Amino acid sequence: MTDTAATTRDSDREPGISWQVKLVVTVLVLLAVGVVIVTNRWLSERFTEVTRNRSELRLALYSGNMISELQRTSVVPLLLARDPEMIGALAKSEYTSTSQRLISFQTEIGAASIVLLDVEGRIVGATNRTQLGGSLRASPQFIEAQRAKDTIFTVAPREAMGFDFTYSRAVRNDNQLLGVIVVAVDLMKYERAWAGLQDAVMVTDSEGTVLLATEPRWRGLPLAEALEARDAPSAIRRALQGAADWAQEPPDAYLSGEAVMKTESRVAFRGWRMITYTAYDSVRERVNGVLALEIMGFAILLAVTFYMLSRRAWSQSVSFQRESAELRLLNARLQREIAEREKVQKNLEVAELTLAQSSKLAALGEMSAAVSHELNQPLAAMKTYLAGARLLLQRRRPDEALSSFQRIDDLIERMGAITRQLKSYARKGGEAFEPVDMRNSVSSALSMMEPQLKARVVRITRTLPRAPVMVMADRIRLEQVIINLLRNALDATKETTRPQIDLILSAGETATLTVRDNGHGIADLDNLFEPFYTTKKPGEGIGLGLAISTGIVTDLGGRLTAHNGEGGGAVFEIQLPILGAGAKAAE
Repeated sequence: MTDTAATTRDSDREPGISWQVKLVVTVLVLLAVGVVIVTNRWLSERFTEVTRNRSELRLALYSGNMISELQRTSVVPLLLARDPEMIGALAKSEYTSTSQRLISFQTEIGAASIVLLDVEGRIVGATNRTQLGGSLRASPQFIEAQRAKDTIFTVAPREAMGFDFTYSRAVRNDNQLLGVIVVAVDLMKYERAWAGLQDAVMVTDSEGTVLLATEPRWRGLPLAEALEARDAPSAIRRALQGAADWAQEPPDAYLSGEAVMKTESRVAFRGWRMITYTAYDSVRERVNGVLALEIMGFAILLAVTFYMLSRRAWSQSVSFQRESAELRLLNARLQREIAEREKVQKNLEVAELTLAQSSKLAALGEMSAAVSHELNQPLAAMKTYLAGARLLLQRRRPDEALSSFQRIDDLIERMGAITRQLKSYARKGGEAFEPVDMRNSVSSALSMMEPQLKARVVRITRTLPRAPVMVMADRIRLEQVIINLLRNALDATKETTRPQIDLILSAGETATLTVRDNGHGIADLDNLFEPFYTTKKPGEGIGLGLAISTGIVTDLGGRLTAHNGEGGGAVFEIQLPILGAGAKAAE
């Protein structure tokens, strides 16, 4: 009886799974589930945001490259429409060397193709000689260019899939239509470049029609139809994806059955938009990797808890094995982070190279326009002197004609100096600086402007000190600035009844040259010195004169300012550091 009672008491004390153990296990499981849910949500949002930021950065690079290509090509029709040889060929209907000249322009400028049409729409010159003799009379490029005075951008569908992007401009001589110049923009090269990426990229116009896309079947479709044309995932696939992505936000769309993230940005051109679709695979892999580490950690913790509660002891060897496993996990995580950083570094290097190339292309377009702008004035003066010399020779006055030829020779030397300066436009340097008397620079600039001044009745007042006003400058570039200011003053006084231009040179702490006119004044002072800003009519100026002038004055250590006069008109001031000797002479 006693033995039976003792056995019963021993069986009552026989340890099973106590409530403390159950409580600890339950807390660990709940803690693991909570941490996994919170971590999954937080990491998904964080990595999704990182991926979206990278997509937006790529969008900015893609759109920047495309805008740079469009802006660079948009200047080409304007230059070719003013080319004397092109005008002469159309006027005389002689096209023997037209195609070869267009090919040379294409090589220098980098355009996709260039086509010259006569007044009937027939192709009389082309970089692709197989097009010669064809007709584009019914093309929108030819029709719209005849109706407009400016350069026209046209998007025309191809016979095959895709579009042709062209700039066209009418070639006129004395307001008479001679033909049309058509320059094609190769935007398809960007589409080919995007095809090698994992992202799906498309460009739509202002009406939502797909113009460029990594998926050829999307081209020409409205955006809604292009999205409907994607392969939708099956019901089983959606169920599996829903089970895998249960803790994250639903994807923006599905592309070929894969969840994708949509990133959209505006392109600063005719209301175009660029859209990319990035797969969530990279985000999910990174999140799952971290979650796997967490689950593994909690599993190890749970196993260790069971082991500690059941055995109450640990051997030294087990402790070493656990530490070794943790070190291996940490090492694997560090290796993944190192690989990730190397990948990010390579992407940044590629982005920097792409941005540098875009800057070079933009600089090339600006330099081409600058050459046309700065050589305009000497060419106009040479034409005037040649006409005068021809008239003097007809009147048997060779001595005076030789004087005109000497001026033409000086102008040729000046044009060479201008081209040399434009080649080093982006280089800061003072190797050509020398002491210059600003009085001589003003006189030389007035001599350069003599043909324009004689063509109009303009009152010029010149106030110069008797003593030299010496500055350290490049004489050619300083005269270039003064000529630009005089030319702007002449243009501003075209509609003035009694035009007057005042030139005032003074020497104090600085050498100050003031150019004042009684024209219409300046409407927008904030954007006055910005490149390509102009208030002139199309064809009369491209807005580079003041931008180049302020850059030259800054290189000389001075500043160029502008304001409206109290009695009307515009006032421009050039302030340059005066030399010590020049300052004493002025005093």
